[in-house]
Amino acid sequence: MDLDQMFEQGMETRKKVLGKEYVENSFNNADEFSMILQKFVTTHAWGACWGREGLDLKTRSMLNLAMLSAMGREHELRLHLVGALNNGVTKNEMAEIFIQVATYAGFPAAVTAFKVAREVFKEQGV
Repeated sequence: MDLDQMFEQGMETRKKVLGKEYVENSFNNADEFSMILQKFVTTHAWGACWGREGLDLKTRSMLNLAMLSAMGREHELRLHLVGALNNGVTKNEMAEIFIQVATYAGFPAAVTAFKVAREVFKEQGV
């Protein structure tokens, strides 16, 4: 797959996971400088990684929740909680992921993940 094809695959996957409105806003709000990152992330993260056949989107979302919460990346965790809901990850599965994070990455990381998840659930009405 060439870069243009990876970008198109990435746009399709990114919209499916994060929602068409979010992705379009990201591109519409990008200036000349930040558009470089938008295109790179869409091509490489969403096309080359998320577009691979080895894992389904739900599994990829679950992995992201674990990694982002373990690293304390609250902003990205918030975004990927919505994506995980879109990909069929249940609230109970998320709780289990964050318990795993508590065990291996520390209780503060899990406490923050539960807090952020509760805020997202409230915003999303779930």
